[in-house]
Amino acid sequence: MSEADDRELDALQAVLAAEHAAVYGYGVVGGRIGEGRRGEARAAYDAHRSRRDALTRDVRDLGGRPVAASAGYALPFSVPDSVAAVRLAAELEERLAGVYSDLVRAADGERRAAAAGALREAAVRAARWRGGSVAFPGLAERGGASSGRSSGSGSSGPEGSGSEGSGSEGSDAGASGSASVGPTG
Repeated sequence: MSEADDRELDALQAVLAAEHAAVYGYGVVGGRIGEGRRGEARAAYDAHRSRRDALTRDVRDLGGRPVAASAGYALPFSVPDSVAAVRLAAELEERLAGVYSDLVRAADGERRAAAAGALREAAVRAARWRGGSVAFPGLAERGGASSGRSSGSGSSGPEGSGSEGSGSEGSDAGASGSASVGPTG
């Protein structure tokens, strides 16, 4: 496998891991979101499940072994109500935009186009959840900028410990650049 193929496979694995985390996160969102936005949360959940399944196939097509989902993920903040659920949905989408931007950089051809489409969809969903947009989705997360997020939700790296709803804030940008809620344990 060439160095370019290795970079692409690594980026695919990172996106797959982020999609696993998003599916988990949207399970939490769906349990707390108000009735008025429940359909939107369900549509996002279904979209992320579909992307996760397609990414699993892509990793196998490149000869890799798809990264497995963790049993649980530490959330970047407590999600006690609908307001926090909306904030979590926006955070999930912002983090996904970051890892999809890495895949756009690493891939070419159809896979690059698909990654750019996924980045766009994540940015649009984030803007809808947040009520506003950022100039360059997927890039603000890399520079540690708050990109208009509420205080306490600015972590873009994985949490190494904690549990769902623990109230612990994310604090480490992470060396891997992974932009997903972190696995517990």
